[in-house]
Amino acid sequence: MGAEREARACAAFYGTRGLAPTVLSCLRCLRHFAGSTAKRCKEKHLEEALQLTRALSEGLQALGEAEARPLLRCVLAFQMEATSSSSSFQKLEQMVTQLAVGKEALLAQEVDTLLAGLTLQGEVLSPGDLQSVSMFLEESSLGRQHWRQNLALLLQRLASTLCWVLQGQPAPGSTWGYLVVKACLQVFQTLPKDVAPLLWSTSGKSETLQSLLGLLLEVAWGKALNKDTRLLAGTALSMLVNTAPQPQYGASAVLTLFQLSSRAGTEELKFGELVVEVPPVLEPDGLEKLVLTRGLLTCCKTEILSCQLEGFPNKACLLLDMVFPAVCALTREQKDCHYYCFQACALWLQRLRESLAALWHLTGTRILAQDTELLQEVTQLLWNNAETPVEGVSEFIHSSFRLLLEIYHLECQHFQDQERSLYKQMLQRVVSMPWQIKARYVPLCAIVPYMGSQQVLDAYPDLPQHLLSCLSTNHLCPAAAEVYKVLVRQQCSEWRDGQRGTEVALAEHWALRWLPLLSQALCSPLPILQSNAANHLLTWTLRQLPATQAPLAAQFGGKDTMSLRAWVSLLKAQKSVAGALPLGDEALERLSLCLGTCEEGVRLAALGLLCCSPNTNQPLSGTEVQLLREFLPLNLNCDSSSFRQLLQAAVRKALVRLRDSSLAQLRGKAPRRSGPGNGAELLAQAVGFVEWLLQLSVASLSPGSNYQRKKTALLLLAAVLETCTDTWSPDRKKGQPPRTMATLLSYARQSGCWDFFSQPNLFALLSCLQDSTNEIRDLASELLVRYFPATFPEPIALALFQLAQDTLGSPRVQEAEAGAVLMKTILQKSDSGTMKSLSLEAEAALTLPTRGLCFAQHLLHMLQAQYKVACQDLLRAAATAPMHGAIAALRRCLLQVPEVAESMQAAELVQSWQEVLTHLVTTVRDITSLLLGALQSQQGPSADEQAAAPSFAEMGNAIGSLIMLGKGQGQEEEEGDSILLSEEHSLILTCCWVSVKEIGLLLGGLAELLLSPALPAGLGPLLPLPTLQMASRVFQEILLRCRHWGAVEGCSMGFTKFCAALLNHPDPELQAIPRAVLEQGLEALSGPRSSSITRRAAGFPMLFLCIVSGETPAQARPLLTRCIQTLLALAATALPQDWDQTLDLPQVCALHVLQTLVRGAGLGGAVLCHATPMMALALRGLGSPCWAMRNAAIQLFSALTSRLLGQPGSHRDGCPSEGLSLHAFLGQHPKLGAVLLGELKVATAPTSGGPRLHPALHAILTLLAQLQPGTDSPGSPSAPFLGPLLGLAESPIYAVRAMAAKALVPVVPPPQRCRLLLQLARQLPAAPGQILSHNTVHGRLLQLRALLASATASGGLSAEALHPVALQLEARGWLLTPAQRCPLLRAAFLQVLALLPTSLSPGFAQYICDTISTKLGSLPQRGEPGCAEPQVGSAVLHQTMAHFMCSEAARLADSERIAAVCSLLQQPNPDIQLAILSWVIAGEGGTCKEMENALGLTLLESLRSVLQEGRDKEFLRLYLEALLHLYRDPSSWSQEASSKLQGSSASCLELLLHMVEAECPGPDLLFQALCAASLLLAHQCGDEDGALVERWCAALEECSRCPWSEVLRLAAAHSLRTAGAAVVQPALRAARPSLVPVALRLINVAIHLLQDEEREVRHEASGFASLLRQSPGELLQDGCIFVQDNVGLQSLLELLLREFGEHPETFNSLLQHIPTLDLRSVVEELEANNFSPRPASLYKEDEPNVFAEPAVLARQLLPVLVQLLEKAPTGSPLHASALQWLEAKGPGLLRDLQYCKHCWSQGTAVHWGMKALGCARLHTALAVLLVRARLVAQVLQVLGEGATAVPGLGCGTQEMEQELELVQGLLVQHGLAPVPNQDNAPGELRPLPGTDNSRHAAV
Repeated sequence: MGAEREARACAAFYGTRGLAPTVLSCLRCLRHFAGSTAKRCKEKHLEEALQLTRALSEGLQALGEAEARPLLRCVLAFQMEATSSSSSFQKLEQMVTQLAVGKEALLAQEVDTLLAGLTLQGEVLSPGDLQSVSMFLEESSLGRQHWRQNLALLLQRLASTLCWVLQGQPAPGSTWGYLVVKACLQVFQTLPKDVAPLLWSTSGKSETLQSLLGLLLEVAWGKALNKDTRLLAGTALSMLVNTAPQPQYGASAVLTLFQLSSRAGTEELKFGELVVEVPPVLEPDGLEKLVLTRGLLTCCKTEILSCQLEGFPNKACLLLDMVFPAVCALTREQKDCHYYCFQACALWLQRLRESLAALWHLTGTRILAQDTELLQEVTQLLWNNAETPVEGVSEFIHSSFRLLLEIYHLECQHFQDQERSLYKQMLQRVVSMPWQIKARYVPLCAIVPYMGSQQVLDAYPDLPQHLLSCLSTNHLCPAAAEVYKVLVRQQCSEWRDGQRGTEVALAEHWALRWLPLLSQALCSPLPILQSNAANHLLTWTLRQLPATQAPLAAQFGGKDTMSLRAWVSLLKAQKSVAGALPLGDEALERLSLCLGTCEEGVRLAALGLLCCSPNTNQPLSGTEVQLLREFLPLNLNCDSSSFRQLLQAAVRKALVRLRDSSLAQLRGKAPRRSGPGNGAELLAQAVGFVEWLLQLSVASLSPGSNYQRKKTALLLLAAVLETCTDTWSPDRKKGQPPRTMATLLSYARQSGCWDFFSQPNLFALLSCLQDSTNEIRDLASELLVRYFPATFPEPIALALFQLAQDTLGSPRVQEAEAGAVLMKTILQKSDSGTMKSLSLEAEAALTLPTRGLCFAQHLLHMLQAQYKVACQDLLRAAATAPMHGAIAALRRCLLQVPEVAESMQAAELVQSWQEVLTHLVTTVRDITSLLLGALQSQQGPSADEQAAAPSFAEMGNAIGSLIMLGKGQGQEEEEGDSILLSEEHSLILTCCWVSVKEIGLLLGGLAELLLSPALPAGLGPLLPLPTLQMASRVFQEILLRCRHWGAVEGCSMGFTKFCAALLNHPDPELQAIPRAVLEQGLEALSGPRSSSITRRAAGFPMLFLCIVSGETPAQARPLLTRCIQTLLALAATALPQDWDQTLDLPQVCALHVLQTLVRGAGLGGAVLCHATPMMALALRGLGSPCWAMRNAAIQLFSALTSRLLGQPGSHRDGCPSEGLSLHAFLGQHPKLGAVLLGELKVATAPTSGGPRLHPALHAILTLLAQLQPGTDSPGSPSAPFLGPLLGLAESPIYAVRAMAAKALVPVVPPPQRCRLLLQLARQLPAAPGQILSHNTVHGRLLQLRALLASATASGGLSAEALHPVALQLEARGWLLTPAQRCPLLRAAFLQVLALLPTSLSPGFAQYICDTISTKLGSLPQRGEPGCAEPQVGSAVLHQTMAHFMCSEAARLADSERIAAVCSLLQQPNPDIQLAILSWVIAGEGGTCKEMENALGLTLLESLRSVLQEGRDKEFLRLYLEALLHLYRDPSSWSQEASSKLQGSSASCLELLLHMVEAECPGPDLLFQALCAASLLLAHQCGDEDGALVERWCAALEECSRCPWSEVLRLAAAHSLRTAGAAVVQPALRAARPSLVPVALRLINVAIHLLQDEEREVRHEASGFASLLRQSPGELLQDGCIFVQDNVGLQSLLELLLREFGEHPETFNSLLQHIPTLDLRSVVEELEANNFSPRPASLYKEDEPNVFAEPAVLARQLLPVLVQLLEKAPTGSPLHASALQWLEAKGPGLLRDLQYCKHCWSQGTAVHWGMKALGCARLHTALAVLLVRARLVAQVLQVLGEGATAVPGLGCGTQEMEQELELVQGLLVQHGLAPVPNQDNAPGELRPLPGTDNSRHAAV
């Protein structure tokens, strides 16, 4: 390497001179710069070298040229090798310039010598040489000077190179052609005056430039395959045009280029004075026009584009008459270059704006006058493509709208046009579009500055509501926020200009329009709406108008959760704007309340308020630190992943503030603060908090903790290590430690803190490496590798290696994966000394020079040994030595360790690595053949690789044979016909599928790593061609013979990487491998077969997807095109006359493969080019006589719909919030629209012989129904769909009529809805005799209902606008009467009327109610005499009528109507009752409190009779659910409700409890019954109800401990929240002593439920705790804020201490939550597993409650139990209970302590110590033991002499504490217990929030 050679020579030259130290330091930095791979490291080293250069400059000026030359030459050499990075080159240019001060001639001479070497090496310049040419032209003045003097030679070399590249066509991924075109562009751009004579002068024209011009034209016209290269060639040609001495010359040359496509291959082209042959275009693809147009618009001079063209009439110019038509044509073409086409459109408008003055001068008129065709074309082009889904295109459309309006404005100003109708037209179009369409908001923003805010808001009154809707939809939120900002900014500008008011006056003006919107959004129950409003609107508003804080704060003073959330958001926004925020006592108390609420959003917002600050060096206040210490321990086990991530982000901000403020204090640059010693206190506070957080995180990593706590603790630990260590992370752009971090670390360690890498911390992370989840293992491994010292201590490394060896052989997948992570971690944390101590293969350890090679060889030998065992006995191998662990370890060690990848690039190791990798691929091939063959009863590598995948039965038989062989014939057992897989079956299947999956991932990763273009070219291939071909066959074998989707998915990921690496490799032989596989697959697909493929092998379609996904997206996709065209042709072939139903037809297979390609995420929009023929194929397939064909076709149709419309987004109010309109859809896919329309017309065409089925019809209607209404424009492409859809109202098929009505909505533009509604209403029959077809009438009614529902939901039509429609419907009121005998028609008509409540006349509305009342009031009960046979549809009619009555009563709040509904509810007709109950449960009457109150009283009044009648369970469930819904709010219960139950409350409660206890009603009804009983009990609990309360409590206890039913546990929790507080509250302060035992039992139930694994159960239980926190007077009032689960648990324990501390049962009830675990059996099981590595079963038995943490709860209960003992007086019953417990548990506990001491002090646990680190049961048992021991010591201390006589104990308090301390110390040494506490341990009780004594603390 030239730079390294020059560096050595330079070091030798200056070695003895005075500048030697500085020069050597500079050279060291330059070497580090050259050797680094991470950009951050390069920049760091280069910056250091630049600083040293500035110091060297003065010294070099005193030296002569000979003395300065070596250093200059050295830096230039490094500069020559840095030409791939512009920033590095510029820095080195600065260094060179600095060093050459006073010696510029010497520098010029050295640069000349250096660059001359490039052109003298040969005719063809290498890619590196081309980069050097370009960089020196662009960034170096001396470089440009050199090339100017040697321009002819440079052009000759460029021409030779480009000619060679076009003839040779390097690999598809090669950048050679791009680099040579870029160099040409740089020459034309930087040396225009030197190039011009060669092109435009007759005497000076250059043959070399003529040749180069011809080559550039060939590139632009398609000889180069790379799209980017062609586009760059267009830019280079435009830059060449810019060298023209006169604009007309350049315009003439461009005109020649535009006319070139029509003369291809026939003439010569004259360009300036050069003449070149017209390049032949073999396959014109239309891209050449884009290349030329985009190039001109990018860089062509304005005077050339706008000058008059000679020979054209009407003063034509390039920009208007040549370029714009080309742009329009490009945007209409459906090519895979939409991004560049619309970039050209935006560029054209930009150049038009720049050229306005010249064009006005040329034409003398407006360019975009209102009636000009040009303006119409531009606006139509933008609107047609405003909704395009192509990534990046929308940005160009947005900028085009803004440019268009700006140009229009400038022209109106210039020509003094005051009308400016374009603005009004555009605004009108925006308003007419549905709010869901994102494209409407950018034109709206662009219009506001020109029309003014008031005019826009007046024309668009629904805008605020639409903005709210957009803020609740993520993809619309940025657009809505921008509209708000533009309007507010415009309003402020107008107010300031017009009134010059104060800021307060401006805020008042703002509040009139925007305060309701912002307050509604910030108080919204929708988290997404609240969050988006806070993030996008609130902070910006406060910055613009600080005075808006006061009106906003006044809106958020409530105590409900939403007000709190909004209040915190406001505070956070204020803090971000103003910095520190002083808070008073009331605000602090409210903030503490927010930190403890159950709503995660509120807690996170409050946490963000504590942690954030505008300045990172602003220290945390004491209040903030104290609140964080209270908050974090209570939020470690949150089960929301997003909460954990946001928690980590917030804590990281706090840590950065602590760190930066501490560093500022140490530097003495902190802002002055009042009070002496404040700086030292802040430092101590910062260091102490970080130390506390470190201990909290490490203590929470115990295996006994649940997943949530461990994941949160790891994230917090990562934040601590990232922020507070000095570890440099090269791959990170941000978050690097400050340079002075060592100062703070030294200060903290002098204080005895921040020992981040201590042995307990190391043990805690090592225990996480054995976790059963990937997330915990990988994160722990990452922390160990990134932050901990480079090597593990040798004893730990040895023990870990042995553990990894054992777990790699486990059949359990999680354990084997843990072993793989352990192996990778050991590899990364070992050095040569450790490697010698590990028990690696002897050959590997002694002969291989690197750790990676050693590990790879060792794992390969292990895998080969396991393979040999599997060949002999697969059952034994699956049980004791499965291969998936070793393969996973190889994958992780080879692919995820950067040092291993680096060693593979070392020249001296290539041969060794090649041998290892070849052996590895051979081994996995043999393993694949063995495993897949075993499932087909074929063994060994000789198995038929082309055999079809076996069926389930064949696999079962094959596995049965293997089991019999493994067990031996003598052990064969009859197992019967069990439907469950045996343990042996599971072992073999797991071994096969997981191993196959790992093989696919390994081979794909290896190809991706080792075939990378970035690898040095001089090294030999690590994966030779035969090895790659072997790997390809392995992939084929897996995908064609495998049935397990998990294995197929893993293999597919690997095969995609494999194909991508091969297709992008420069070697044609490697590129041919995936192509050959594709051809083989297509041949196999279309050929005959004897068995099924796609049903039996999920991997077969994936084979095609993987290959075509590997193609480079930036280039043409020939394999994808070939594949899809072949599949389309195959699927379209006619079916044979007699096909075998047991086999897959080729046509069916082709459809399945097409569906897989469409769903493939890797292909993106590339398949959309083929959407039209695929859709046509799918629609034809729906009509196939073959079921398999129809099934495949509907799957393909579904996949195409998802791809065309995008994935379904969030839904709000039942309507889709995605915004693609039918107009835009048809504009993007016009051919597809023609296909859909054609099918619709065929379906609606009249046919002879009656109606016929059209299988594709329903699918088309479903697709149309998913679109949004479009704009109302003449010639709209959606207009032809209207007629066929209206005609489908006559369909005899109900589903078609219903879906046609839904599909009609997007076809009708909003302005046309009213007219069509009126038309449809008039088509309804006015009299009974006018009905010709009931189906037609029903279809018209469905269409009316769909259109009305859409119009009312969007608010597009007012009641006045709908009045004519209502009049037409009133005239047809007979459709509601019995004269219309069809109940379904009557129901449909009533549903239409229900959508027009405010448009109907009062008389007709009364007529409807009278008709319904008459009908419903005359209904007889079923089974009564006179009850006619039920008519079809009558139940639907009755339910519709009942719903209408309910809705009208609720809307009008009319007492008579409400009474009528209550009367209907009491009628015996079940249809009516069920309809009203379902209406209540749906919550449709929630806005009418009178309605809810009346219905609730009615249900209470009838409750006893309903329960006694014994109605069916479904009716009872609905009845009770409706009752609970109506009284869901405690304030809903009134005195009148109590009076309704007077005398029947107890009997109702008795009946409900009897139902719960004895009738086994099923979980759903039991839930409602228990909750209803709780509702009655909460309001009717008296002294005489003691027995019922006892029974209710017993029912709660039973349901709360029901592990198999979440519904029952939820019922217990809900009941506890409903009535628990009403029972417990009277027991407080001995008000009702008889309730104290029940109260304790209920609190016990709550503590248990707060540990439940279901979040909803915990939430309900925390509601009970929240209610108990209130005072009795507040118990049933609104505004109780439910607290978070752990806060609720804490408050319950405090309640027990405060209120029930003296009760003897309190102590015993708490002890029930501390489990008793047999430590000895746990240890013995661990020892047995250590000596017998095979686990007892393949799968671990699931814990009944994975969320519960017995150890954490035990530690949290310990201080409560201790305080109970201390508070109780001597001789109290509680002391007696404690003594009784001590007698029962003390002796055994002491024996367990002694057993611990024996195990961990005598060394007996050393051989399984590492396994013990990860054993959750052992950690839990030890933690509980320590808690119990601590409690025993406390009991001994409290009871004193009374406890000394306990038999079997034989020790006092002091002896017990000594024993406990000794055992705990031993356990800490082995990583089995946390370090003895430190203050504020996790789980320790803290004071209630809000008790801080500080006043007006700053937050």
